[in-house]
Amino acid sequence: MAQIPIPQKPQVETTSPKGDASIKKKRRRFTWDDLELTLLSLPTVAWFIAFCYIPLFGIVFAFKNYKYKPGTGFIYSLFVHSKWVGLKNFKFLFRSPDIYNIFRNTIGYNLIFILIGVTLPVALAIMITQLRSRKLAKVCQTAVFLPHFLSWVVISYFVYAFLSTDKGLINNIIVATGGDRIMWYQNKSYWPFILVFINTWKTFGYSMVVYMATITGIDRSLYESAVIDGATKWQQCKGITLPMLRPIISIMFILNVGHIFSTDFGLFYQVPRDSNSLIDVTQTLDVYVHKALLQSNNYNYSSAVSLLQNTLGCILLIAANLVVKRIDPESGLF
Repeated sequence: MAQIPIPQKPQVETTSPKGDASIKKKRRRFTWDDLELTLLSLPTVAWFIAFCYIPLFGIVFAFKNYKYKPGTGFIYSLFVHSKWVGLKNFKFLFRSPDIYNIFRNTIGYNLIFILIGVTLPVALAIMITQLRSRKLAKVCQTAVFLPHFLSWVVISYFVYAFLSTDKGLINNIIVATGGDRIMWYQNKSYWPFILVFINTWKTFGYSMVVYMATITGIDRSLYESAVIDGATKWQQCKGITLPMLRPIISIMFILNVGHIFSTDFGLFYQVPRDSNSLIDVTQTLDVYVHKALLQSNNYNYSSAVSLLQNTLGCILLIAANLVVKRIDPESGLF
């Protein structure tokens, strides 16, 4: 009669409480790699503390009438000696007779910049990645990305070299062809197009590089399968490239919406050379605050406007993220 084997209870390896404690102790040990990473992160942490967190105390300026008391420190003058005025500092902006032009220019220009920033860099990134010559692609990428490193002061001199009334290159060409000189810095009808063109020329190279990096990371086997199925370049772009770019496009869009109440001070102040004739099309919130600060030397007003800009920008950023998440749950920023 055959014997039925009796299943044996599997042996479970157990560790003593002492062994568990030693394992936890090893996991909590601060290794040399952790020290190196900590030291590498210290400059970044110090930069954020110095320029991002400490300046947050300046928000108090927006709600106080700051007056420095001789013989005391800055902190005592701000928090103790200065009078609390509530929302009084915010009223100066809305009492301005140019309030309509200020918000119109700030929001209008940013909406155009967002529209161009979503379309042009994506199209150019796709076209450059389709070039067969890698050397030509690198040359084009460098040429487009180079203006990003130029300051607005340098760009303002370039623009002046083209638009100067007496010796500007464009006016010299117009005169040579029998035309009359154009007073560029006195005629405001040209400047909305000039500002949009200059901002696009300077900034869209950075976004293009971001999109090119995303396109480079797309799996090549997807394109190979599409070619085998007989897909054209346009079909590959519409069916593979654009869907893969959708998350990064959404993130860039959300970030740009968060800055819709802020403008580049150099673009709207230095490039037009602070011409009073162009104030209707160049004055934005940042330019207005700068001029008000120079005239009244009142830090409270500038702090109030900055706080208003950042608050509205934060609200718009959250709202844009919610809208994007509602349309595509995988394409939100957070």
